[in-house]
Amino acid sequence: MPLRRGRALSLREGSGLIQSDTAFMASTPTPSAAPSQVSATVSIDLGDRSYDILIGRGLLTDPARFAGLPKSSTALIVTNTTVGPLYTAQLKQALAAHHKTVLDVELPDGEAYKDWPALNQVFTKLLESACDRKTVLYALGGGVVGDMTGFAAACYMRGVPFVQVPTTLLAQVDSSVGGKTAINHPAGKNMIGAFYQPQRVICDLNTLSTLPQRELLAGIAEVIKYGPIADADFLAWLEANLDALLARDLDALTHAIKRSCEIKAWVVGQDEKESGLRAILNFGHTFGHAIEAGLGYGEWLHGEAVGCGMVMAADLSARMGLISVQDFERIKRLVERAGLPTIGPDLGADRYIELMQVDKKAEAGEIRFVLIGPMGQATTQGAPESLVREVLAAHTR
Repeated sequence: MPLRRGRALSLREGSGLIQSDTAFMASTPTPSAAPSQVSATVSIDLGDRSYDILIGRGLLTDPARFAGLPKSSTALIVTNTTVGPLYTAQLKQALAAHHKTVLDVELPDGEAYKDWPALNQVFTKLLESACDRKTVLYALGGGVVGDMTGFAAACYMRGVPFVQVPTTLLAQVDSSVGGKTAINHPAGKNMIGAFYQPQRVICDLNTLSTLPQRELLAGIAEVIKYGPIADADFLAWLEANLDALLARDLDALTHAIKRSCEIKAWVVGQDEKESGLRAILNFGHTFGHAIEAGLGYGEWLHGEAVGCGMVMAADLSARMGLISVQDFERIKRLVERAGLPTIGPDLGADRYIELMQVDKKAEAGEIRFVLIGPMGQATTQGAPESLVREVLAAHTR
C-alpha cells in the first residue's frame, strides 16, 4: 500500500494483552557508514525556551547534531541497563567533540523503577562526580529514562540543561516532547514532577531497529491518539498506512513521528503547563493510568494501557452522544489492528474510580475525561458515574 501524506497542521473485539515479544539485539548495533540525514525538523515555540525536534537516521552518532547546545566541560548520559549496552558508547563518541568528560549512569529498566531510588542514582552520580550547574544531561532511552532525566535536570542545582535522545517510538512521538517530567508514586502515576523543557530532542530512527515489537506497538498507541483529538485526516492516514508502520517502513515512521510532534508542538506552544488545552493529549490516559497503577507499574506497558484507555474513552464519548457508535467502532478497530489490548483488567469499578479520582486532571475529586466529538476534536469534561460504570463493565474482564 502506498504511503499517503497527511494534511498541513490544523487544530482547533476485545483483544487481550499481547504476550509475544521480540528480544533486543544481543550486541551493539554497528554504526551506519552513511552520513546522518535529518528527514524532518519540528520546532516548539516557547519564546526563549524554544527548541527543535530532529527526526532522521544516524543522528545519535553524528557530533554535528549536538552542536549549538549549552557548553560544558562535563556531560552525563542517563540510560538504562537495556539501552545502555546498545548505544551509550556511540553517543559518548559523538559527544566527545563537545564535552571534555562524558559520564554515564545506567538505571534499572522498566516502569517499576520510575521512582525515588532510581532517581537518586542520577543525583548520586552527579554529586560524586562534582558536576556543576553547567553540566548537560542526556536522556538516552524511552519514556521512563526521559522523564527521570528531565526531573533530575530540573532539580539538580535548581536546574541544569538536558537533551532528549529518545530510543523508543513512544518517547519519540510523545514523552520526549513538551517538558513534562516526573516519577511515579504507588498512589498515582506521574504525580511528582516538574515542567522542564529540554534543549533539543534528537529522534534517531535507527534506534527503532532494536525495539522489541511489543514496545513498537505501545508507541503506535500514542501515535493513534493524535488523530481523534486533533486531526481527522491523520486518523485516516493511519488507517491506510498502519501495516507500513507495523513493518517499520522508514517513510511511514518518519511521517507518523513528524505529524505527531507537529500536533504536540502546537498544543504545548499554546498551553505549556496544562492549564487547559494541553490536557487533550491525555486521551485514553485517565483509564490507562488507572490500569497501570491498579496492576502495578510495569505489568502493562504504558502504551498498552493507553490503547485500551482510548477504547474506553471513545466508548464513553459515544454513550454521551459526542460521537457516533460507528466512530467509536472505528477507533476500537484501529487499536485492535495495532495489536493493542481493548479489554482492561477487572480491577472492579470502584477501584477504577478511586484511582481515576487522583488523576492529574481531576478537580475537587471530580474525574475529568478527555472525550472526542466530533472526530478530530477533543474536550475535557466530567461524565456521569453511571456511564463510566457502563464503560468499565463493557471493557473489563
